Amino acid sequence: MDMIRRNLYLEKIRPFIDADLIKILIGLRRSGKTILLGQIRELIREKGVPEENLIEINFESRKFRQLEDGDVFYQYVMERAEKIQGRVYLFLDEIQHVGDWQSVIPSFRVDLDCDIYVTGSNSKLLSGEAATYLAGRYVAFHIYPFTLSEIRELYEKNGMVYTKEELFSDYLKYGGLPMRLALPDEHSVRTYLEDVYDSVVMKDILSRYAIRNENLLRRLLEFLLDNIGNPFSARSVCRSLNADGQPTTVETVLNYIDKLQAGMILSKAERYDIKGKMILASTEKYYAGDIGLRNIRKMSEQLDTGKLLENAVYLEMLSRGYDVKIGKFDSQEVDFVCYKGRKKVYLQVAWLLTEECVDREFGNLEKIHDNYPKYVLSCDVIDMSRNGIIHLNIIDFLFWRQEL
Repeated sequence: MDMIRRNLYLEKIRPFIDADLIKILIGLRRSGKTILLGQIRELIREKGVPEENLIEINFESRKFRQLEDGDVFYQYVMERAEKIQGRVYLFLDEIQHVGDWQSVIPSFRVDLDCDIYVTGSNSKLLSGEAATYLAGRYVAFHIYPFTLSEIRELYEKNGMVYTKEELFSDYLKYGGLPMRLALPDEHSVRTYLEDVYDSVVMKDILSRYAIRNENLLRRLLEFLLDNIGNPFSARSVCRSLNADGQPTTVETVLNYIDKLQAGMILSKAERYDIKGKMILASTEKYYAGDIGLRNIRKMSEQLDTGKLLENAVYLEMLSRGYDVKIGKFDSQEVDFVCYKGRKKVYLQVAWLLTEECVDREFGNLEKIHDNYPKYVLSCDVIDMSRNGIIHLNIIDFLFWRQEL
């Protein structure tokens, strides 16, 4: 299947090509970072840069296993760079496998005329020592699985035509990991998602953090994925696990959740007091980094369309570059308060706007007296906009790439 250009990200990255900053792409495993890295290489080739000036290393390949030692990695690149005339372009995929990478990469900036692009599958890639070594020397881009509009573009490019409703239904089942879109049938897709899930849990979390209680980690993750969009605290999670015969402590739950977020299979949405303009410390919500991975390990058989719709909107707004929080206004809740620079957008998400539901969804927003845009999103096809609050069909919203 011919891949589309991920212009959503390429247009953000393009201005930084040849800038004296390390470009770091961070995202969930198999979310398309390697594809995007290849498309950045194509942009650079289009500028007339010779092929021999491009050094590519994928640290998930056994071919480069010996380069996981930082000193060996440094020596390898320097020896190759000595044979190159002009600027060197480094494309380093899954850099977290390299020991002491955070000190090696800045050394290349000093010792070479180079432009550096790095990917990683860990949200904490730029914390701790890395933050110290790289401070002021990098620009980070968070990469997410394909959006619904990208999926439609991919299928259309390959001569595959589906209705918006068919694409939406498929997306709510199987998510947006790029490789699953090229697979021929449902069995292949499910097998692939199972493998990615196990890879993220086993390789990226259990092994990297030397977690001994694999069963607890899996049970905790399944519990959190089953309860996406529900507010809860570490203490309440601990009580639920203990009641189900999985003994644990609040401290362990917090530690494991931190590791699951680092692997980006989970994403935390903080609660924000709209009136007090402050982050609230308790009862966060968690969403899946990819809907398909969530569904492949969902414990309950209960239909939960509302949760999936929230998760889809959450990922959509992140992909559009917004910082997304859960809003609290007095005793009312706003599903999402989204920030990007000076922009702010309020979103309420519902499956269908029943007579009882419509007053709640619109009423919560009507209590907020500011001039920022406010939207209610649902699967209804009739426009129910009122009092300056815009109602949009959620499928149209997910395909609508204009700025809100």
